[in-house]
Amino acid sequence: MTYLETAAQFYHEVAQTPQVGLCCVQSTPLQLPGLKIPLSMQAMNYGCGTTVHPTELFNQPTVLYIGVGGGLEALQFAYFSRRAGAVIAIEPVDSMKEAATRNLEIAAQENPWFDTSFVEIRPGDAFNLPVADASVDIVAQNCLFNIFEPEDLTRALKEAYRVLKPGGRLQMSDPIATRPIPAHLQQNEQLRAMCLSGAITYQEYTQRIINAGFGQIEIRARRPYRLLDTQTYHLEEHLLLESLDSVSFKVAIPEDGACIFTGKTAIYTGTEPFFDDSAGHLLQRGIPAAVCDKTAGKLAAFNPAEIMITDSTWYYDGGGCC
Repeated sequence: MTYLETAAQFYHEVAQTPQVGLCCVQSTPLQLPGLKIPLSMQAMNYGCGTTVHPTELFNQPTVLYIGVGGGLEALQFAYFSRRAGAVIAIEPVDSMKEAATRNLEIAAQENPWFDTSFVEIRPGDAFNLPVADASVDIVAQNCLFNIFEPEDLTRALKEAYRVLKPGGRLQMSDPIATRPIPAHLQQNEQLRAMCLSGAITYQEYTQRIINAGFGQIEIRARRPYRLLDTQTYHLEEHLLLESLDSVSFKVAIPEDGACIFTGKTAIYTGTEPFFDDSAGHLLQRGIPAAVCDKTAGKLAAFNPAEIMITDSTWYYDGGGCC
């Protein structure tokens, strides 16, 4: 079998018998007022973070969710877009699609506001999304794209870019590796299907997003995910995997490169009330201003004596300049 067929077989099995400990199934799902998540859905919480960011889900966006899993995040997105067809969920594994359908039916019984018509589950895969160009506001996926080999990841990112409206958002949560994963683990198809050996580094991950055409990336969270220890995985030293929650925008890439926001701020420490770099960045003395990593580097080089750049917090929720 190809590695994708191995992954499909693996998720066929966990759709029928939920596997405790897979991805972040042991974590508590995002809680929202008036939302009751069925226990069967919680048991299939096969994700490594979240792609649902409540403060940004206004005006009932149309969401394309790739890899529906047990339906948990599709239900959460429907909470904000309460209309028929608001969430289009793409799922290539028949048994997973059937499990999600059952879970959503239970959710409709337990949540008076929810109707199963809010989520439409379609067959398909990340490489051939069954929707028109520039037709959705949000594309989301949780702990799926990390399974793909690098060139397949690029295909999936470009396909997401195709279906997004201008200004639309690709919202993802994926494991990343703190250093390159050795070949003997990358080639283990079962570990790849389990989201343990397909992760790439943060630098490669973000660069592939940019290469697909996205001009701005915002990091919502970065946290420890799994440890690949020396004995179990035959490594010379432990290898930490992290979970990265990101939002990438379908906007033009600036001439000087894409903007990546990781929680850095710039602080003017000079004697004047303001600092103006004549490039659109105005800093008020003593007050931190959110900046993208590119701008942080430029400001630090431009006036290192009077501009302090804080470290990345790996949590960014908007604002600032680029």
